[in-house]
Amino acid sequence: MSFDLALTSHSKVVAGHRPQGEDIIVAPATSFGQGGIGIIRLSGRGCLQLVRPFVVTAGGGSPSWESHRLYYGQFTDSKQRVIDEIMAVYMASPRSYTREDVVEIHCHGGLVVGRRILETLRYAGARTAQPGEFTLRAFLNGRIDLTQAEGVMEVIEARHRSAHQIAVQHLEGSLAHFCNELKEQLLDSLALLETWIDFPEEDIDHPSFDSILGTLTSVIEDLRPVVASFRNGRVLREGVSVLILGKPNVGKSSLLNALIDSDRAIVTDLPGTTRDTLEEELDLDGLRLRLTDTAGLRDSDDPVEQEGVRRACSKIAQADIVLLVIDGHRGIDDDDRSALLRCGEKNSIIVINKSDLPSVEISSLPSHFPVVTVSASTGAGIDRLREELRSRAGIADGEECPESLILTEERHHHALSQTLGKLNMAIESLNGGLSPEFIALDLREAVESLGVITGDTAPEEVINRIFSRFCIGK
Repeated sequence: MSFDLALTSHSKVVAGHRPQGEDIIVAPATSFGQGGIGIIRLSGRGCLQLVRPFVVTAGGGSPSWESHRLYYGQFTDSKQRVIDEIMAVYMASPRSYTREDVVEIHCHGGLVVGRRILETLRYAGARTAQPGEFTLRAFLNGRIDLTQAEGVMEVIEARHRSAHQIAVQHLEGSLAHFCNELKEQLLDSLALLETWIDFPEEDIDHPSFDSILGTLTSVIEDLRPVVASFRNGRVLREGVSVLILGKPNVGKSSLLNALIDSDRAIVTDLPGTTRDTLEEELDLDGLRLRLTDTAGLRDSDDPVEQEGVRRACSKIAQADIVLLVIDGHRGIDDDDRSALLRCGEKNSIIVINKSDLPSVEISSLPSHFPVVTVSASTGAGIDRLREELRSRAGIADGEECPESLILTEERHHHALSQTLGKLNMAIESLNGGLSPEFIALDLREAVESLGVITGDTAPEEVINRIFSRFCIGK
């Protein structure tokens, strides 16, 4: 069943006419393998009746199946052969994740156990859920809006504290609440304009353009910092891409190991040891850094090393920050200068490595790049380099644990930017003395853009794309 069909079959739910799905869906809510516990979830009208014949209590009877109560027993197949000891819970509509009747089977996490229970339930009439279909039903049944549905996925995908905190904001509905508040203010102004447009001959007060202008100005002031937050939000969610660049044997791999405090990269005195890129992650007090060690930049007849150099150079444009490593013991040479030219105006930090060895004077470095001196072998200067990385990432102190609203999704940023643009056009129309029809048109489109975020006016293909990112069972 595609998402298109799922949306079509739920079309009446949006209008509030049908509380539950017409079919029963089933999927593992946890991955099965060798885990201690596995959970299988069903949703839809009749799911309790479907499960009832297969669950037997310790005394050989059937549970009373009171809602939101956990029952211990055994799960059997259609021939009453025991598959596993289980705990089962029934959650009656609408007090469930999907706002439909839901049953969860908590069994052991073995692969065979999970498969046999799923096979039994599917044979009895349940359909395997599409990825994200449980959350899709929660959205279509009005339990959550679209931003909260996205928040579910963000919580699952969060790999660092900052990303998790932003995801929880979305899951709790902070962004939807913000959009709905702005929408209410705009709808009040729109109602005044449209009353005047529709009933020009009636004895009603003309709308105060000064009042409408004040409302639009206030909404714009609220919108601007949220729209501007997307840069930091993207960084906090996706992390900062940091490329370690330089000629061979300057200590790039040693620097990677020092930053992550682990011997992940092979370190030798032989130049050209690193032939391909090596990627690692660093949690820098809640800020996710994606570090990439690269092949040394030099001319070589070795085709493998040439490919490594090509890959290193291709990643420069994709990186948020470049760490250009120079050997402070040997000084700067033409290979270093060539690497500097490759960086161009890129957001870069020059790292003078091997401070534990006698150094030579290094001059002619670009003034617009910060310079940090370190010893990757002893750890000297590494903390200073981490501080500089945070600074170059553009994240101010405290922003890794945000309390204000921060955008992380391109979809949200695009829709709010459109809203901002329409409101600015409405103000231009007001100040230019244009007729109320033009102002009302801009306000309608601004309101529609806000509705796209929460799902009120989101196109079907947008909803399909969002829920296709989910895993099966969520």
